[in-house]
Amino acid sequence: QVQLVESGGGLAQPGGSLRLSCAASGFAISSYAMTWARQAEGKAIEWVAGFYRDGGDTFYADSVKGRFTISRDAAENVMYLQMDSLKPEDTATYTCAKGGVLTTAVISYNDVDAYGRGIQVTVSS
Repeated sequence: QVQLVESGGGLAQPGGSLRLSCAASGFAISSYAMTWARQAEGKAIEWVAGFYRDGGDTFYADSVKGRFTISRDAAENVMYLQMDSLKPEDTATYTCAKGGVLTTAVISYNDVDAYGRGIQVTVSS
């Protein structure tokens, strides 16, 4: 059974850091496209950072480039999102998502095969 569980969210001050984890079970994360998405209250979902299915290449939304880093531990089957230089506009619910067998990258709702419950990140002084 495919399962994705996020952890590591919480409250951070502007300029601070948090690291999110997405623990996966039921499949190997290195074999699928995987993405971190976020949605702030009243706003559209944003596909923040992700791994392409093949080769391990990554992509980032312009809003987080240079501040967020996505990584994964294939042995532990966990994907991470290191968030540095946090801004109040990073406040959102963050969710990890998995693509289907043929999905190259998870960048829209149609690409999502499974997703976690999400975790809140709040950036405030």
